[in-house]
Amino acid sequence: RLRAAVVRGRLQADVAAEAGGLVVRVDVPVLEPGHLPGHGAGVGDRHLVDQQRVVAERGERALVDVDKRVLLAQRPEGKALAGLWEFPGGKVEPGERPEQTLIRELHEEIGIDVSEPCLAPLTFASHTYETFHLLMPLYICRRWEGQVIAREGQNLAWVRASKLRDYPMPPADIPLIPHLIDLLL
Repeated sequence: RLRAAVVRGRLQADVAAEAGGLVVRVDVPVLEPGHLPGHGAGVGDRHLVDQQRVVAERGERALVDVDKRVLLAQRPEGKALAGLWEFPGGKVEPGERPEQTLIRELHEEIGIDVSEPCLAPLTFASHTYETFHLLMPLYICRRWEGQVIAREGQNLAWVRASKLRDYPMPPADIPLIPHLIDLLL
């Protein structure tokens, strides 16, 4: 279970695992959006301070079709981490909840419409890059309206969970793979 919101200028997020009772709570101040040093657009632009390191907030989603395949998008040339495959996602805009980000980004990137009840939080990734730390929730989406179309020139691939490791991914996405395998196999 994942809950996140920006309240009075602070990101407050709770992540709880039903079995085992694990609860992770994040409560950090939100700074003005800007550019992350050493990384291009698309990596994230909600910046948070966490013990003198920048924390980038990004929403990801795993679209799962009726054949239990997951949609991957290849980062285009000219962007940070170009050529790597990732779960489609995007930057959380100021005042936006992660679910709102996912709905907006799905429409902008691949032309589909999703309603919030169709987004189910699965897990999150926490990864330290050289110049910032990325906190990235992963949602599952199995229902949407419209046809999946690459609207931003990216390559798209529907991939079985057992084959996700065959696609080179950014380091932050890799820990999400076992959760999808457990869910879909």
